[in-house]
Amino acid sequence: MATDRADGDRESDGDVDGDGCNIALLEGAEEFKASCAKEMALLDLMEKTGYNMVQENGQRKYGGPPPGWEGPPPPRGCEVFVGKIPRDMYEDELVPLFETAGRMYEFRLMMEFSGENRGYAFVMYTNREAAQRAIQMLDNHEIRPGKFIGVCVSLDNCRLFIGSIPKDKRKDEIMEEMKQVTDGVVDVIVYPSSTDKTRNRGFAFVEYESHKAAAMARRKLIPGTFQLWGQTIQVDWAEPEKDVDEEVMQRVRVLYVRNLMLNTTEETLHLEFSCFKPGCVERVKKLTDYAFIHYRTREDAVTALGLMNGAQIDGARVEVTLAKPAAIKDGSIAGRRYNSRGYLGNTAAAGGDGGNRTFFLHRSNGGMMGGVGNGYSPLRALQTRPGGPFYDGAGDDPDRCVFPLFPGTQLSPTSLQALKQSQIASAVNLLDFYCSKNFWSQPEYHLYSTPGQDGKLLLLYKVSIPSTRSTYMPDKLCVLLDDAKELAAQTTLWNLDCRRQVVYMSMLAGNCFVS
Repeated sequence: MATDRADGDRESDGDVDGDGCNIALLEGAEEFKASCAKEMALLDLMEKTGYNMVQENGQRKYGGPPPGWEGPPPPRGCEVFVGKIPRDMYEDELVPLFETAGRMYEFRLMMEFSGENRGYAFVMYTNREAAQRAIQMLDNHEIRPGKFIGVCVSLDNCRLFIGSIPKDKRKDEIMEEMKQVTDGVVDVIVYPSSTDKTRNRGFAFVEYESHKAAAMARRKLIPGTFQLWGQTIQVDWAEPEKDVDEEVMQRVRVLYVRNLMLNTTEETLHLEFSCFKPGCVERVKKLTDYAFIHYRTREDAVTALGLMNGAQIDGARVEVTLAKPAAIKDGSIAGRRYNSRGYLGNTAAAGGDGGNRTFFLHRSNGGMMGGVGNGYSPLRALQTRPGGPFYDGAGDDPDRCVFPLFPGTQLSPTSLQALKQSQIASAVNLLDFYCSKNFWSQPEYHLYSTPGQDGKLLLLYKVSIPSTRSTYMPDKLCVLLDDAKELAAQTTLWNLDCRRQVVYMSMLAGNCFVS
């Protein structure tokens, strides 16, 4: 009996093993069929279009160049980045979709060893218009039910930042040294010291002939043990300057002037840049060792560019170019850096080149922060290099900008009382300044809320100044916390009694303090 039972158990085990093998074989057969179907679909695509396809270095390249193409590859601005692609979607579905925007030069799909894609691709079109059309048509496109892709401009980065170089080295010396240790160097950008034009600022930008050449140079120099002139250097990708539309540049009437002496005044610049036609300069704004010259007409700006580039002003040879608008009011491009796995705020894979590219998000409302009425970020566009040739428009305050912090810059603790009123832009800080100058305790903000008609929580701050035992409250509600606080501070400043406002204005002029 026992023997029979054991035999029965063995037979039962054998049946289970047999069923497992059959299931595995069936699953393998299904995977094989699916793989064959994908390959057939790709072969069919290649036969229909005449494009070649090769896989190398973790990417599958379709085209590049396309059939019948003659001449060099398309210029910068013709490539778009595509993110959040379903991992089981391939060229047979993606290529026809992106061909609706225009003729493709190349489609590069990033691939895993498993055969799945990595969730992102790069599409290069034969012209910039097609690339912009792809962004407009396909950004946030629902490629499968509930699956939306992101499409934005991709710019190759061909420039490296080299830091900690000796300050006594000239441009030609740096160029010669970089050509000896790396290949493909086409230019070196060196900024002279603002106090001594014979010395550099301790860093330079090195331009390479291609992104690949820059990447190879970075790989060679990045370990941290590489030295130039006996010094360990710092190496990183430089922020590439964004391209500005040629049509926009044709309307620019502002000149960017760099390499100025620190003691050169705006009055001097006004005279020098209007000497060929008195009255042609509208205004001048100088910031440290660079300046923006605003002309009344485009023609005068172009004339001055030809006359003043390379001119000597206060002993310094200046460089003059047309300034680039930092933001386009009706534009749709706002800079945002992507990391190696995904762009900020998303979990989908993005640029996998280790942060060596910069991508620009396409926006319909303009403005880096979103919803800004005039399409500008409150902080403006950060310059890609010190004193970059980007200006923020004639109607904006040129003082609202940022400056580079150089290594070794001396920083000192500063109190609010040491500031000028003109350096304070927000009502919150201005109220703090007011209280500090009057030797009052700082204002206290108490937050209140009420539900709005559409269900949003509406906010309000009540401001108390303990030193005066007074409270102030605005008569309007806000959705955003920062707006509510700013409005409360404005209301408080507005409601301070007339006597104190008069004394306060005198105080700002440096005449007295209020006790």
